[in-house]
Amino acid sequence: MSKDNPTDKSDRDSHYATLRRQVRDAKRERGEIPTPQPQKRRKSNADWTPPPVAPDQVFLYGLHTVRAALGNPERKPIKLSLTQNALVRLEIGPVEALPFPVEIVTPQDLDKHLGPEAIHQGVMLETKPLPTRRLEALKESPLILVLDQVTDPHNVGAIMRTAVAFGAGAVITTMRHSPTESGVLAKSASGALELIPYIQITNLSDALGELHKLGFVSLGLDSDGPEPLEDSFSGEKLALVLGSEGKGLRQKTRDTVNALARLDMPGEIKSLNVSNAAAIALYASRQYLLRKS
Repeated sequence: MSKDNPTDKSDRDSHYATLRRQVRDAKRERGEIPTPQPQKRRKSNADWTPPPVAPDQVFLYGLHTVRAALGNPERKPIKLSLTQNALVRLEIGPVEALPFPVEIVTPQDLDKHLGPEAIHQGVMLETKPLPTRRLEALKESPLILVLDQVTDPHNVGAIMRTAVAFGAGAVITTMRHSPTESGVLAKSASGALELIPYIQITNLSDALGELHKLGFVSLGLDSDGPEPLEDSFSGEKLALVLGSEGKGLRQKTRDTVNALARLDMPGEIKSLNVSNAAAIALYASRQYLLRKS
């Protein structure tokens, strides 16, 4: 039994597509079907002025982010704004039972508040920031992550998600040159902001000293570290310290950590994005701690 030649089939499809297009164009010329309007240029954040935000005010957006925030007992929601479709997808039950106001809005309403580039999925939660945590609360955790002026909220959010996946007890960062709690950070963390303490401190060197007193061994990741990370572990509690994109660890931080270590990479590329480096370091640290236990 013969089979159709694929080339013949392709030619036929192209021929029929041309005929359909000719018929459609003729109908438009006769006014029988409307001519599509040219698509308007989507506005960018360059065309948008963000509304003022108070220091005790955070706007979270995205279905997964908002769902996680509503499930966090430490969250203090102020108002939930969402589309009718997002209300169905969020699956939060009767809105009348919620202890905060709920407003049904359009996607354009949210664009005005969050900016046209925000992937809000039709939902925005106005809330208070999470409570401030102190370093003393981490004394029972065997693994924490310290960021030395990592500025990009997308990277920090990705790091938080990885930290939760590997059971880290906290992500510690500086108040200056680091992202504050925000919608962008929470969206990038994909719910992890609600699951791990995000502690911002004023002086990283002092904070490392305090962690040392709590029994943590601090390891700074540096491409010029004298030993591979897997040969640098010691003690029963680890604080991994990662530097900013491009600059790496500051000199003061390098002088304060207990040891510097490198990630050995046998390939042609010798550096990684900080969130990728964090994932590898957290995995290696967790394996070390499991062997210790």
